Amino acid sequence: MPHFLDLKDFSKDVLRAMLDKGAKRKQARKQLSKGEFDADLPLKGKAVALIFERPSTRTRFSFEMAIRQLGGEVFTVSGGEMQLGRGETVADTARVISRYVDGIMVRAKAHETLLELAGAASVPVINGLTNHTHPTQVMADVMTLEEHRGPLSQQRIAWVGDGNNVCASWIEVVGVLGGSLKVGCPRELRPRTEVLNWATQKKADVEVLVSPQEAVHQANCVITDAWVSMHDTDVQNRHNLLKPYQVNSGLMKLAAKDAVFMHCLPAHRNEEVTDEVMDGSQSVVFDEAENRVHAQKAVLLHCFGLL
Repeated sequence: MPHFLDLKDFSKDVLRAMLDKGAKRKQARKQLSKGEFDADLPLKGKAVALIFERPSTRTRFSFEMAIRQLGGEVFTVSGGEMQLGRGETVADTARVISRYVDGIMVRAKAHETLLELAGAASVPVINGLTNHTHPTQVMADVMTLEEHRGPLSQQRIAWVGDGNNVCASWIEVVGVLGGSLKVGCPRELRPRTEVLNWATQKKADVEVLVSPQEAVHQANCVITDAWVSMHDTDVQNRHNLLKPYQVNSGLMKLAAKDAVFMHCLPAHRNEEVTDEVMDGSQSVVFDEAENRVHAQKAVLLHCFGLL
């Protein structure tokens, strides 16, 4: 089953084909007026279920628009509106939903829920975020970086802050497509050992540092994320650990002169990033958000064997 669960599952050629297709679909959209649909509707007659165990803005809007612009139908439901793991196993839910729709996107609290759903489903399952990874976000990130600065394999990327799920997917994409990634984070918030061990096995150019300044030095792209995610409870401790990792104008000056700044959003302004950087000339955060739609079109086409 052509699921889209994690970036490490794919070859370089397949990920590159998805990124190229996303860029082509974006260019095709530019020729249309707002509100128009593409002449090419490869998902016509297909229906996709979007399941959200956690609240969402960009993932929900971008997936709904991607599916609709490709000609498909979409059903969106929150975890509280269905019996996902409550009174019915996740596997049984997957078997039932597979009889109704042609594909499933899930934003899950636990990575194990995603894997159980994919293991039992008879239709493609897409990872819209778990506590371990966020691959659809990073596909849009890479698409954005390549639009502004060229091939990922030629880039020096700096991740600053919590070594979280988005960071893990960045480690995976560098392991597959190339490029250099330096992660600047507190020792207590390092990326998971599992993903770092995988990067070592792949001989990926990934280095974890404590110093944010060392991580950012001469980077072509600086990326950060919120200090506190929805599943985190140690709010004050995280703020104390991450204060030195704020992306501000002083930190950006250590990066390459043409460096871009990215954030998957929502941003907590003047916490992990200052207004000056967020709204500055180096920021491409809103291009990055827009590209969720186009990158996810390519993911959907891959899952339906239409790439």
